[in-house]
Amino acid sequence: MSQTDKKPSGKRIVVKVGTSTLTREGGKINLRSFDLIARVLSDVHNMGHEIILVSSGAIAVGAHKLSMEKRPETLEQKQAAASVGQCELMHLYDKFFGEYGKTVGQILLSGDDVDDEEISRNLINTFDSLLKLGVIPIVNENDSVSFAEIETHAEGHKVLGDNDKLSAVVAALCDAQLLVMFSDIDGLYDGDPKGEEKPRLIREVRVIDDDITSIAGGTGTSRGTGGMITKLQAARLTQSRGIDMIITNGSAPEKLYDIVEGKSVGTLFVGKKVAR
Repeated sequence: MSQTDKKPSGKRIVVKVGTSTLTREGGKINLRSFDLIARVLSDVHNMGHEIILVSSGAIAVGAHKLSMEKRPETLEQKQAAASVGQCELMHLYDKFFGEYGKTVGQILLSGDDVDDEEISRNLINTFDSLLKLGVIPIVNENDSVSFAEIETHAEGHKVLGDNDKLSAVVAALCDAQLLVMFSDIDGLYDGDPKGEEKPRLIREVRVIDDDITSIAGGTGTSRGTGGMITKLQAARLTQSRGIDMIITNGSAPEKLYDIVEGKSVGTLFVGKKVAR
């Protein structure tokens, strides 16, 4: 058996990083976060786990590099910013992961790609090949040509919503055991975590019922497109596929160590037991 044919000793883990983790207020790049994410994911990779990174941030990073005063509003401006930002993101990831001896590869997806059976099968083969070669795939929606994420009601296209749902689709596509979402909050609360009262952090969710859905708020920050609603939509998909999903704060990527050791971190959405 060749080195690339050996079965990995750990889990196949999809990690989703949001725009609020990668950028600071005003859209400037958070270099500390990039470095921490690359270091932790590289180290967890060295522990024998397979890592797939789903990264947001292309539009925000591109808008900043293009000196736009605020997040672009028109579809054309968003796609232009995404085109520039995606180059910058991959440059940074290649630089920081390279510092820790890791090779990264880029995969850009659209909703149509995921929906097409033949393309989907080819994607699975590509992911498997990259992972066997020890590469860390970095995934984003192909914003420069696809408007399924940017305009979330595009008639005739499968709408992923944002990279929260995309990360769940990737986890299901790659038959991952775990999806970790690094967000701007510690997990799912039973109230508004940014309000005056102190709500309770919900540690575990086995069923997403009306009570759970009712406490989901709107978009998290002005720099991102997601919120708890899209994370619950992602959790429904992962749970149905038998994949555990955890939401935790992206300001401390080192929590991934505790997660792979089975410790309680953030909110765990328990995947239903299904035959694999």
